[in-house]
Amino acid sequence: MPYSPTRALYKFRWFNDQSGGQIANMGVHYLDVFQWALGQVGPKAVACLGGKYAVADDREIPDTLQAVWEYDGCLVTFSQINGNGAAGNAKGVSMLIRGSEGTLYLADGAAGYEVVPENVRQVELPALSPLARAENAKQGRAVRPARQPAAKKGTPESAVLHARNFLDCIKSREETHCPVETGHRSTTVALLGKLALQRKRLLTWDAKAERVTNDEAANKFLSYEYRKPWRLG
Repeated sequence: MPYSPTRALYKFRWFNDQSGGQIANMGVHYLDVFQWALGQVGPKAVACLGGKYAVADDREIPDTLQAVWEYDGCLVTFSQINGNGAAGNAKGVSMLIRGSEGTLYLADGAAGYEVVPENVRQVELPALSPLARAENAKQGRAVRPARQPAAKKGTPESAVLHARNFLDCIKSREETHCPVETGHRSTTVALLGKLALQRKRLLTWDAKAERVTNDEAANKFLSYEYRKPWRLG
């Protein structure tokens, strides 16, 4: 294969033989946090669309992608936009969790968080009326925060903390902060998004059995033939 700068260093992730793309690269880290917050080990369904719309190079992965996972009680989304550098949210952080009482903005690694309260209306009208302009304006201003704001600053370098924890656990034989099973589950969810992109359809997922339930052909991509003499299980 001829040398290509897009197959070297970081950009090897642009090709399917070397990587699952950015949804696998960055998505694993983000989805790990969301599943931790939800207390769930996997989604019920996933859909994903994407393509090469903006960047002119020889990559195989999309430069623009949107994935949606359905969990019990909520949706989780992942956006990849390589053709535009605008912030994806009001705080310019990588992750946010929207709730009925506020929004939690999470920075990468252990860099900190901020909770911005939701404003709750205290005066409700049956319906807005063009004849009741004063009442409309009053109910629009009559709000209160649903909870107290909160914030914490940390350090942007979490890889050192993970490495230290891993080395400490080698000595102590205790479980790491991110156990192997947790890492496996987080990786699985990211790769399910890639699989939904390949299959170009909604996939329903049995997290306990770790099987796609509505597309048997998709299950063929959940494993591959190992090079002898290696085998799984």
